Amino acid sequence: MRQSKKVIITCAVTGSIHTPTMSPYLPITPEEIARDAVAAAEAGAAMLHLHARDPETGQPKQDPKLFAQFLPVIKSQTDAILNITTGGGLGMSLDERLAPAKAAEPEVASMNMGSFNFNISGAGARIEKFKHDWEKPYLDMTTDFILSNTFAQIERGVNELSAMGTRFEFECYDLGHLYNVAHFADRGLIKPPFFLQCIFGILGGVGAHQENLLHMRAIADKLFGDDYYLSVLAAGKHQMPFVTMSALLGGNVRVGLEDSLYLSKGRLATSNAEQVTKIRTILEELSLEIATPEEARAMLQTKGKDNVAF
Repeated sequence: MRQSKKVIITCAVTGSIHTPTMSPYLPITPEEIARDAVAAAEAGAAMLHLHARDPETGQPKQDPKLFAQFLPVIKSQTDAILNITTGGGLGMSLDERLAPAKAAEPEVASMNMGSFNFNISGAGARIEKFKHDWEKPYLDMTTDFILSNTFAQIERGVNELSAMGTRFEFECYDLGHLYNVAHFADRGLIKPPFFLQCIFGILGGVGAHQENLLHMRAIADKLFGDDYYLSVLAAGKHQMPFVTMSALLGGNVRVGLEDSLYLSKGRLATSNAEQVTKIRTILEELSLEIATPEEARAMLQTKGKDNVAF
């Protein structure tokens, strides 16, 4: 892989997994998402991975009008790369999932690289009473849920967004997803350098064992040589150890309340910026330098902050 001379910190601000009952600090409204995103960038995040939610209930929503309420605000207050989800929320159609990125034409969009069982039913196991009626059914239904990312769906997303100059955060939840990236690369539908976000600890995907990270990196080396940058995220309690390991291996990191609600054992993070500050402190204590947004743009060869539709 391409050794990162400086580490790109991505912050995933709200996501579509955690629900409002799980943490009072999860940003829900466009104003909260913008505030938390800007603070995360100020703390050192070069890239912000963004979802939207219903301002009243906190339910994941892919309405481009919601994204339009916070994207220009964040852009006006920070130089961070804005990365829009195409994963959306669980159970959404592909049209819904792609709509915000197609409207915004961002520098970077996420792209899930394979279908798999996606079980987050245990996330609310300790909660006796939820704030909103949608939360428990949303979690419980994932015992019988497949996150659909077929080859046809991926190809459509890649083609439609590539035509806008958007590059990708390729989300790889299992080893086979690396081979799926290679398939699209071999066909010439995506171009290097590839930003591979390897994801650990989601039930149904690859488990959070250090050997799995080393193995995924070794296979990515075989498939892509030095045509890719490694980045890592891990769910829940695995977040900080795994992203630190990625940086020590020459890779990049992703933190944020999408991936974990906690700052340390038993202590909720009060903001995304807290997690960014923590990983930045760890990395700098290890004598690793943090990439600025412009340095991240140069590494990932994005089209630039001013070439978007917001």
